[in-house]
Amino acid sequence: MAIKYIKARSKGKRTTVLVDYQKHLTIDTPEKSLIKHIHNQSGRNNRGVITTRHQGGRQKRQYRMIDFLRSNPLKAIVKTIEYDPNRTAFISLIVYESGEKAYIIAPQGIKVGDEIISGDKVDIKIGNAMPIKNIPEGTFVHNIELSPHKGGQLARSAGNSAQVLGKDETGNYTIVKLSSGEVRKILNDCRATIGAVSNENHNLVNLGKAGRSRHLGIRPTVRGSAMNPNDHPHGGGEGRQPVGYDAPRTPWGKRHMGVKTRKPKRASSALIIRHRNEK
Repeated sequence: MAIKYIKARSKGKRTTVLVDYQKHLTIDTPEKSLIKHIHNQSGRNNRGVITTRHQGGRQKRQYRMIDFLRSNPLKAIVKTIEYDPNRTAFISLIVYESGEKAYIIAPQGIKVGDEIISGDKVDIKIGNAMPIKNIPEGTFVHNIELSPHKGGQLARSAGNSAQVLGKDETGNYTIVKLSSGEVRKILNDCRATIGAVSNENHNLVNLGKAGRSRHLGIRPTVRGSAMNPNDHPHGGGEGRQPVGYDAPRTPWGKRHMGVKTRKPKRASSALIIRHRNEK
């Protein structure tokens, strides 16, 4: 199993389910030339005022500089498969023939020692990158560009992928189906990487206790009904009370929970189907 269930020696471990990193990762320390320090904002602005609630107090992290562009045409060898605290997927350190090193998002099934390459017409092999117009129909891809030479923006999280459906009638776009069910057109010159993203069991993780959330920088969320009336519209009252409005409110009095409060986003001309249930 790629996941491990912790023995219930305490209440916090009773429901804990974690990814078994020992079965996936090959090294613990990152490449020093490809990391930089991240300053923890704690959800505060330049005056120290909280502007985003429920953030702060996380473990210190270092950012791994990922090559989302994949523009180097030289062959590269996969050296490691590593953990990245800034994303749900695993990452791989690759070394090009020229000696240059780079991090990429590790696809499912990639192994240390594999040879990958990026080019216009290369083999349909896991980890290879190429323009999406050269990828056959039915192929699963990830790290898809939305604009040429901008770097991958779609299908980058753990276990994610998109499927190439074919060309549109104009021949300038490739039709892709995303994991959300959305179907959209991608310019032919945009690059994509073959395969699905690694760490497909990430959705099975159960942190088990509040302390693990705090290590991730997630602070507690208090119910409005448990507050005083000067702190939240739902607060106050003797004993437990229902929401005393026509609809639930945010702490600032704005309606929420199923009530639309803004104009719908204008759909892109590249969008064909937004949701699974649309026809």
